[in-house]
Amino acid sequence: MRTAFDFTPYRRSTVGFDRLFNLLEAGARDEDGYPPFDIVKEGDDSYRITLAVAGFRPEEIEVVAQQNLLTVTGKRAEDNDQGEYLHRGIATRAFERRFQLADFVEAGDARFENGLLSIALKRVVPEAMKPRRIEINGSKAAPDQIEAPRDEVREAA
Repeated sequence: MRTAFDFTPYRRSTVGFDRLFNLLEAGARDEDGYPPFDIVKEGDDSYRITLAVAGFRPEEIEVVAQQNLLTVTGKRAEDNDQGEYLHRGIATRAFERRFQLADFVEAGDARFENGLLSIALKRVVPEAMKPRRIEINGSKAAPDQIEAPRDEVREAA
């Protein structure tokens, strides 16, 4: 059982959290869950989204990545089958599935195999954003006592 939650009081008392509230509200919306999908973490900075799109051909599916949003859209072409269906269990309806991506996550290759669409994602942090070690430079500490070269000390003795 889902209940609607109103984030308006929180929006009024916070600054800079609009994106967070938009994500919470988007997650609270009822979705039909089609097509089903998996998200797998393959490494520290690599992920894979797999959607079950049985009944679709690769040319009927469009994958668009822009800024922090990955959109997968499917629209099935008209069937010109002469047969009459007694039962139709394979979904043929159009769909649009959106995935909100974190900062610096980029979509890579997309593969379609055995009714599954698989999209690779990788986090690519720019060099300017990566932590870097800064060397500490300074002058050598001056000795407290001035010494003559050792050879001169021996000759004087």
